Amino acid sequence: MLQPSAAFLSPARPRTLARWLYVVAAMIVGIVVVGGITRLTESGLSITEWKPLTGIVPPITNPQWQAEFANYRRIPQYAALNSGMTLAGFKAIFFWEYLHRFLGRFIGLAYLVPLIWFAVRRRIPTGYTGRLIALFALILLQGTFGWLMVKSGLTDRTEVAPGWLALHLVTALFTLAGMVWTALDLRALDGAPYRGPARLPLVGLVALVGLFVQIMFGAFTAGLRAGYAFASWPLMGDRLFPADVPMLHPTWTNAIDNPIVVQFIHRWWAFAAAAALVWLAVAATRAGSKAGFWVVGLVTLQIFLGIATLMTGVMIDVAVAHQANAALLLIATVIAAHAVATRRQVSRYPSANPRFA
Repeated sequence: MLQPSAAFLSPARPRTLARWLYVVAAMIVGIVVVGGITRLTESGLSITEWKPLTGIVPPITNPQWQAEFANYRRIPQYAALNSGMTLAGFKAIFFWEYLHRFLGRFIGLAYLVPLIWFAVRRRIPTGYTGRLIALFALILLQGTFGWLMVKSGLTDRTEVAPGWLALHLVTALFTLAGMVWTALDLRALDGAPYRGPARLPLVGLVALVGLFVQIMFGAFTAGLRAGYAFASWPLMGDRLFPADVPMLHPTWTNAIDNPIVVQFIHRWWAFAAAAALVWLAVAATRAGSKAGFWVVGLVTLQIFLGIATLMTGVMIDVAVAHQANAALLLIATVIAAHAVATRRQVSRYPSANPRFA
């Protein structure tokens, strides 16, 4: 006679939690895309105040709009880039920043409210409460970094500081990766006996580090407007690296503050990251996962989108597709790394879970 599994008898619902995390992960992909549009349209500084609660209500009356516009006209970006802008033009850039912040609030609620419900109903499996709370802390940290990023552009600059932009984007995608990995662990938990959470394998670590470094330099490229420096490929002008590039001191600061150097690194580190991702894809395919094929396909598309972004002079549609595909590539990479980790656990403990024996 078949015995009911421990997962069935327990009030915990790991598969339900996994689905919830997938939904929130999809929202994070959405906010990354909107964030890219916000950056490319120079909309990020249109809202000059941080009001976590009351800010959810946008201006409605004409006096409210005039007050918001007056706040914007006080910052350096208005005088340098948008002097003479009409109220209609201001509303256009306000829309993207407002949507970006609205999605951030919505994601926070979409995560916090179910988390509390699952905790009260004892639906969270043993050992996962701390991890789920940590993911919520990352969401809060992401919002804090977002405001610090905006604040960096309100006084002495005409744009946000590239370092804060990079930290803002990397934190968002790190949260996305953690959410997908946790969802995959929860799916594996849905059916006892259980082997324990998957441990990131070396090949996965190398691939993810390589990808995050590339994403970080992509953020610096956006923050410094380095994508506009050279619109040719594979050469920068008529050379692999242009001659007579003014260098900053100390030398190491060129990697994060010199637009030409940053574009050069972002161009060519892509292939180092791609090599690491292909290594992971091979390992995932050997582990029986189709995620490896997705990794190869998406990293190839990402390289072509990066080249197209340069050669079109950072056309918004292409640049946004480049950023959206980076998020999808990250998800595929996490799935592939988790598949390798799972297979190695099964190989080490073949009797731990009959589903993989």
